Amino acid sequence: MTCSVSSVRSEHQTKFPSKSTMNRFDELVISLKDALGESSGLTSDDVDVDLLTEAMARYKSNIAEWQQYAMADASRGYTRNLVDEGNGKSNLLVLVWTPGKGSPIHDHGNAHCLMKILRGNLTETRYDFPDNDETKPMKVKSQAVHEEGSVAYMADELGVHRVSNEGSDFAVSLHLYTPPNVAKGGCHIFDPKTSKTSHVPKCGYYSAFGRLLKE
Repeated sequence: MTCSVSSVRSEHQTKFPSKSTMNRFDELVISLKDALGESSGLTSDDVDVDLLTEAMARYKSNIAEWQQYAMADASRGYTRNLVDEGNGKSNLLVLVWTPGKGSPIHDHGNAHCLMKILRGNLTETRYDFPDNDETKPMKVKSQAVHEEGSVAYMADELGVHRVSNEGSDFAVSLHLYTPPNVAKGGCHIFDPKTSKTSHVPKCGYYSAFGRLLKE
C-alpha cells in the first residue's frame, strides 16, 4: 500500500470513542496519559521513561487505527499532527515523513522525546552539542536506522539529532514529548556546516485531533 497524501489523510471525530469501540491505538494514547498523570509540579525529572517506552513498544502498528491523524504533505519534509495533549504534561504527535526528506538538526527544549516507528524506516543522526565556535561543522556521534515497530529515545543530554526518511515511500512515526516545552517555547536548530544556532519560537502543527489546520 502506498502511503500517499490522499491515502493517509482522513478527517474523523476529534473525541475518543467509548470503551466498547476503542481500538489499540486509542488505548495506547490513554495509557500514556495515565502514566504521566495530572499536570502538577511538572519537571523533566519526574518522568518514568522506561514505563512510557514499554507502553509504546507493546503497541503493534495498525494503519486503520491511526490514519486519521497521518496527514501528509509532499511539499514539506514532514508534518506534525497533534493527537493528544496529555493532561498538559505532554504532546503526542503523529509525524508523516516525505520520501528523501527530513528534519533539521534540532534540540528538544530540555524534554524527553520517545519515537515509535509506525510505518517504514527512519534514519536518526545524532550530533554533539556545538560549542560557542560557529565556524566548525557539526560533529556526528552516531547514526541508526529505526525500523517499523521500534522505539527510540532522545533527550538533550544525549546531544541533538536529525531524523530523515531515506526510503521511497512516506514513513510515519508516533512522538511523545514530555514536558511539552517545545510546543510552548520552541526549539533550536543547527547548521550542519557551521554549527550556527537559530531559535525557532514556534513549532506548530499541520493538523490537530484529526483535522487539518488553516495556516
